[in-house]
Amino acid sequence: MKKMKRFLCLALALVMTATMLIGCGKKDKQQLIVGFDAEFPPFGYLAADGTYDGFDLAMAEELCNRLGWEFKAVPIDWNSKDTELKGGNINCIWNGFTYTGREDEYTWSDPYVDNSIVIVVKADSGIKTLADLAGKTVMAQTASSAVDGIDGNEAFKNSLKEVVQLADYNTGFLELKQGTVDAVAADIGVAAYQVAQNGSDYVILEEAVSTEQYAVGFLLGNTELRDAVNTELKKMAADGTMLKIAKNYESVGLVIDNLCMLG
Repeated sequence: MKKMKRFLCLALALVMTATMLIGCGKKDKQQLIVGFDAEFPPFGYLAADGTYDGFDLAMAEELCNRLGWEFKAVPIDWNSKDTELKGGNINCIWNGFTYTGREDEYTWSDPYVDNSIVIVVKADSGIKTLADLAGKTVMAQTASSAVDGIDGNEAFKNSLKEVVQLADYNTGFLELKQGTVDAVAADIGVAAYQVAQNGSDYVILEEAVSTEQYAVGFLLGNTELRDAVNTELKKMAADGTMLKIAKNYESVGLVIDNLCMLG
C-alpha cells in the first residue's frame, strides 16, 4: 500500500511538473483592448439590447478573430483617452479617432475613413448656411475633432455667440431639441445617425466646417501592434470584409463612400 501511495504521489508530481512546464512554454494570447466612446454612433455605441456595437468595434472584433487575438472593448470618457492609453487600460483608440492634425501625438494605422465636421440644425430653424449661425450657440463634444474643426475655422468661430462643450452628443442633441443650443457640430457619421433616428426633425448643412481622416491610434512608439493591425486592416479592405461590415451600419449613419481605404 505504501509503495502504491508513493507511486501515486510521484505520478501526480510528474503530471503537475509537466503541466507547469507546458503552461510556462505557452505564449499569452495577444489582446487588442479598444478604447471607445459608447455615445459615438455609428462607430461605437450602446445598442438597444444593452451590448456595445458600432462599425469600428465590429471591424476590431473581426480583425481579432482573423488573427486569433483576444478582443476587448472598453468604454472610456473621451476626455480621458490619453490617460487610459498611457496607463495601459487600453492599447488602442479605435472609434472615429481623428488622425489629421494629431499625426505626431500617436502611432497611427493608415487612415480608413474620410470625415467631415458638419453642422446639424432643426429642420424648421431657417438656418441654411454657416453664415446663418452668426450670433448663435453651437454645441460640440469636449476634446473632440468638432472642437478642433471650429477652432481651425477662425472666421466661423468668431461669428458665433458661443461654443458649448458637453461630454457627449446624446446630451448635445437633447439640448438642440430643447432649444438650449442652436446647432450641433459633429462628425458626419454622428450627424447622419441623429438624422436617421429623428426623421425630418434635423437637417445637415451642406457646407462643412472642416475635413479630416480617421485612423486607429496607438501609444506613441508602439509600432509592433500598429503594424500587425494595419496589415490586417488593409487585407480586410482589399478582400471585401470592410465593405461587408460597413453595409450593416448604413442604416445608422455610416457613409460608405467615405471609406477611403477601399480605394
